[in-house]
Parts: sequence; C-alpha cells; structure tokens
Amino acid sequence: MVDTSKAVIARITSHGHHFEVLVDSENALAVRQGREMGMHDVLAVMKVFTDSRKGLEASPKAMEEAFGTTDTQEVALAIIKKGDIQLTQEHRQRIREQKMRQLINLLHINAVDAKTHLPHPMQRIEAALAEAKFHLDENKPVEAQLHDAIDRLRPIMPIRFEVKEMNVKISPQYTGKAYGVLKKFGPLLREEWQNNGYLHAVVEIPGGLETDFYEQLNAVCHGEVEVSVLKAK
Repeated sequence: MVDTSKAVIARITSHGHHFEVLVDSENALAVRQGREMGMHDVLAVMKVFTDSRKGLEASPKAMEEAFGTTDTQEVALAIIKKGDIQLTQEHRQRIREQKMRQLINLLHINAVDAKTHLPHPMQRIEAALAEAKFHLDENKPVEAQLHDAIDRLRPIMPIRFEVKEMNVKISPQYTGKAYGVLKKFGPLLREEWQNNGYLHAVVEIPGGLETDFYEQLNAVCHGEVEVSVLKAK
C-alpha cells in the first residue's frame, strides 16, 4: 500500500454524492493514462470516503447509485480515471515543463515565419513564449492551446500555421523506401505510378517540416529525387 503521509486526494462528485480516495499521485496518473496496475500500488487506504480528512466513508448505497457497484477497487478505479487528482507542486511543475516542451515542438513543426515561410528555431519560440508571459494550463491538452499560443506570439514574432503541398518524383529503385517517408510526413493527395517505374506524388506536410522532408527523402534516394513546393497554405 501507499504511504498515507505521501498520498493525495482523488475526488469526484456523481449522482449527488461526493467521493474521495487517497492515492499515490504518480501511480494514479499512470493508471489514468492506461497503465495496468494493482490498486494496492495506487491506494493508500482500501476505502472510499465522502471526506477523507475526517475519515467519513461512503455508503454502499451511494456507491451503487453512482457507479453501479459497491466494490471498493472498482469504485476507486472509476474515481481515478474520471475524477480530479490532486497534484503536488513538484509534480504539477514537472507536467507543466513537459507540456511546454511539447507545445514548443508542435509550434516548431506546424508554424512558420510568416515572412520567410521557414520554421522558427525552437529556442526562439521558447524565448518568445516567455516574453509573451504565456501561461500553459497543465490540465488542458497541448493541442487545445496552440491557437492561443500563436495569438500571444504574433505581436512578438511573425508566425502563422502553414501546410505545404510537396510535389515529388522518385526513381524506380528507391520507391519502396521513399514511399514510407512520404506516408510518415502526411497524407498523399496524389499518387501516380508511371510506366517507367517512377513514382509521382503530391504529399501535404506541416510547414515546419520542409527541411526534414528534403533531408529524409534525399537520404533514402541518394539524391535521385525531385522535390518542389506546389503550394503553401
């Protein structure tokens, strides 16, 4: 069982009843993200409370009404997966830092300099976010905060979301490996296998990945590939 002195509260209100369980924050978050783990490694006390600080336990009737079961472990699992998990300040800061790195990477990949159409360096994006005093909400998905981040960055740097349609022609001997590269970068808008064995394709990629796209295709085709930008939008 988890050390009660280090446990935090996971809570939920359902069907007019309030429920709490005492959990290890790291393991509870791991379970929420899909990892299979025994409840003895997650719970500090094998009990469901209405008020854990006062030691008031939830009644079987309330658990049945809210969760359709009176099994403590099943109810605890439902609370962990669907409820709010209290985080320590250290854990909250670690999550915020991880999500900030993810945000910076997504901006680097999906957004470009509005003037040059080239990706901004990640260090420049990080500095601009700090200058804009952008507050990342660790409770929201990073993808849901991308547009807000762009809006905050625009007064500081020329930046916009962009996708590019890339026109590609690949020599017959390299089509096998190159096809995998095309599929990795984005959807194929056009795919034409010519009688001479060449592959002619149009693929849509995030604007910030143009350089990587060139480099990876050249690596597998040993330079025997034609690539050009059809359209940026």
